[in-house]
Amino acid sequence: MLMNTHEARLDALRKELKKRGLDGFVVPISDEHMSEYVGAYAQRLGWLTGFGGSAGSAAVLADKAAMFVDGRYTLQVQEQVDGRLYEYQSVPATSIAAWLAANAPAGARIGYDAWLHGKPWVDAASAALAATGGELVPVDGNPIDAIWQDRPEPSLAPAIVQPTELAGKSSEAKRSEVAEWLSAKGLDAAVVSALDGVAWLLNMRGADVDRTPVALSFVLAHADGTAELFIADDKVTPALRAHLGNAVTVRPREAFVPSLQALAGRKVAVDPERSVAAIFAALKGAGAQVIELTDPTVLPKAVKNEAEQAGQRAAQARDGAAIARFLHWLSVEAPKGGIDELAAAARLQSFREDTGLLRDLSFDTISAAGGHAASPHYKVDEQSNIPIAPSSIYLVDSGGQYADGTTDITRTVWIGPGEPNAEQRDRFTRVLKGHIALARAVFPRGTVGSQLDTLARQFLWQAGVDYAHGTGHGVGSFLAVHEGPQRIAKAQGGQAGTGQELLAGMILSNEPGYYKAGEYGIRIENLILVEPRTVSGQEGEYFSFETLTFAPIDAALVDRALLDGDEIVWWNAYHATVEQILAPQLEGAALAWLKLACAPL
Repeated sequence: MLMNTHEARLDALRKELKKRGLDGFVVPISDEHMSEYVGAYAQRLGWLTGFGGSAGSAAVLADKAAMFVDGRYTLQVQEQVDGRLYEYQSVPATSIAAWLAANAPAGARIGYDAWLHGKPWVDAASAALAATGGELVPVDGNPIDAIWQDRPEPSLAPAIVQPTELAGKSSEAKRSEVAEWLSAKGLDAAVVSALDGVAWLLNMRGADVDRTPVALSFVLAHADGTAELFIADDKVTPALRAHLGNAVTVRPREAFVPSLQALAGRKVAVDPERSVAAIFAALKGAGAQVIELTDPTVLPKAVKNEAEQAGQRAAQARDGAAIARFLHWLSVEAPKGGIDELAAAARLQSFREDTGLLRDLSFDTISAAGGHAASPHYKVDEQSNIPIAPSSIYLVDSGGQYADGTTDITRTVWIGPGEPNAEQRDRFTRVLKGHIALARAVFPRGTVGSQLDTLARQFLWQAGVDYAHGTGHGVGSFLAVHEGPQRIAKAQGGQAGTGQELLAGMILSNEPGYYKAGEYGIRIENLILVEPRTVSGQEGEYFSFETLTFAPIDAALVDRALLDGDEIVWWNAYHATVEQILAPQLEGAALAWLKLACAPL
């Protein structure tokens, strides 16, 4: 029997591991910067297994292997990864470390790439293996790279300058703030290895990672306000050098480890959540004193200044008009049949491109018909693509990258003819009620994301249902569409961000959902901005949310009997604003459609 492609690759990896004296190997989706979305050169898990999601890992032993994904990818992993080759494991119910401890032979040597894993994972996995006499072994060169013959090279696209008028603050001012932070803590330097942190600190963007406008690079920020940028020479333009000035020394990327080793005897801040284990190893091996602290760019990056907020509003208004044109087109064409998921995604991208200002999508469009919509992070491709059937639910989650802002919006619509059934309307309306409850929230300073999560779930819980993803993630400013540290989600399993205090200027998504496996999925997502709120008789500081995203929500799926008076007031006010913002950008049939879509309930 002939082996298929992924079976042959798994076999080749096992032979390579045996040659290296390893009993197993762990393969994450990651790069040297702990990025969520990675360049083609770092897509090792996808190449090995066929998995196309953005979060997951594999553990490979000589006689068995397993795939580890969370609830977002339960259905997708079964469609894309051969169950004969890999067991399906769900996190956080289990972990790679627990599986290895239970399945690896006694005394096993399990390889890992220290440039692709964080130190907390390495520590936990090492402890779990040690309990069974096993050992976690850092590899010298990734074994997958040894067998991946046509592996792409890392991008050499030029890095570009993000103008100060869009950034709202100069790179010099940002570096000065980091220097003050270092000095106040008695530290000499900080490692900034997350790509969006580097981009924010230096007001630099790039095109090295699909959907995220960053440049592959590291920064060492020093307590005197200077910095060292480690980046491939081919990526550095005269404009970038002029922008960085004399206080930023540009070095080749391969000089990063020697520069870490040169910090012997210095106190260096490194973020264990955002820096790979290899960075810790290089510093400690050289005799530097490593202080584990959150990257000093993280919180200032999350709190958007006035220029960034203004840019986001402009980007959202532009993007909302593209969404409205798409939803109008969909309302005309989809009920006829003949439109499939890929065609819809392509048409939506073309409406965004028509703005003339789209730099990229902010993530791969989730264009999901029928049962595919029940997979929250479904990714359509040529193999999975299906028609958008008339008389069904269609979900589209998409976003754009513009120089002035990053957008992310989900709309769930009924494709006619006919009417949604009672259950579909009930579930949609409960999701809507949760969305409205979060949008209208008023909360005191010190409130964290996990304290607000219940607002979005309460109406679904009343019907005995829930959803397996977070309610809200942070969003960058022409940066990562998923940005920390803030997050609205259940506080469980040590999830990052749920304990982060929400501060004025932070942008989050508001995206409750409901998913019925094999049948349909529902999600309503807008972006929201934390803003100060005045409350009559207030004691202390209070906040609320400004909704940033404006596009019609489909009234055909609403059970009006389930909405109370305040919710109808919110709906009508929201859609009046949608019409006010979008109508000047539309004309003809699309404008007429918008006016109908924004009619009061």
